[in-house]
Amino acid sequence: EVRLVESGGGLVQAGGSLRLSCGASGFTFDEYAIGWFRQAPGKLREREGVACIDNRDGSTAYADSVKGRFTISRDNAKNTVYLQMNNLKPEDTAEYYCAANPSQAHPLLRDFYAFWGQGTQVTVSS
Repeated sequence: EVRLVESGGGLVQAGGSLRLSCGASGFTFDEYAIGWFRQAPGKLREREGVACIDNRDGSTAYADSVKGRFTISRDNAKNTVYLQMNNLKPEDTAEYYCAANPSQAHPLLRDFYAFWGQGTQVTVSS
């Protein structure tokens, strides 16, 4: 059974930090790029690509809105990916999802991701 399970979300004050974790099982983790996406409150909001890390040379991609504040990393031996979020802003409030991508192309586009987790809520107060 394929599983991606996010953890580490919660409530934090603006300027604070959180580290999200995503544990994976049921597929060949080291053959997939792993991305983090988020969806802000409201049914009309799109799920936005935040960060991605590839499965070979450790290359990363970030949305402009989080560059310099968020860092994605992975530990293939533990089948785990992390998202370190620093200097959080109220605009970062969203449900955060991890996902697995069999291709290195289009790293922040939703349609290229095969497996998704259930999400973890991040709320940043002003």
